[in-house]
Amino acid sequence: MPKEPGPLRILIADDHDVVRHGLRSLLETREGWQVCAEAVNGRDAVDLAIQLMPDVAILDVSMPSLNGLDATKLIRKASPRTEILIFTMHESEQLIREVLAAGAKGYLLKSDAARSVIAAVEALAAHRPYFNRKVSETILDGFLRAATVPTAEGSSGEPLTPREREIVQLLAEGLSNKEVATRLDISIKTVETHRATVMRKLDAHSVVDLVRYALRNKLTSI
Repeated sequence: MPKEPGPLRILIADDHDVVRHGLRSLLETREGWQVCAEAVNGRDAVDLAIQLMPDVAILDVSMPSLNGLDATKLIRKASPRTEILIFTMHESEQLIREVLAAGAKGYLLKSDAARSVIAAVEALAAHRPYFNRKVSETILDGFLRAATVPTAEGSSGEPLTPREREIVQLLAEGLSNKEVATRLDISIKTVETHRATVMRKLDAHSVVDLVRYALRNKLTSI
């Protein structure tokens, strides 16, 4: 006899307890679905995804330590079978483009969660994309017209690398150069070099400018 399939294993990452608990309650009404882990920041989400290899990971965009977009890239690289559903209150053509470029196949607004999250997870579990009607229209009107998928750019027009985006987020969250170096397991000199490059690319002159950039590009929710 064929082996019975195991439960559908789901990881939830959001820094708001109410959101995580609400999602868990909705998802676990489905027989055979299991929330295998919860994370309160992007870095924990990546670590748990690497450890547990869930079928679906539901990630908020604006999380501390590591934002949802960069967490998506790391999870998809480490666990290609894990499908990513971005779960956010933010809606913009630029953000949708970055979500798709990062490797996520689903995008769900938090305002639609109660009526759509089950359908979204079902689609991703079958390795099919999921976007609600409004997001699909945005994709058709904008993303599919574009010849390339741009990354977040500074005033110079030069895109930031994933490491530079990560450093911007941590600096915007108030970490010092030394704390950033410890968090990322790199030298302080390397942080200072990246920081100088970022400041040049963004034409930024202070940490306040970095915070504004991070907020504008949804790298942090502070």
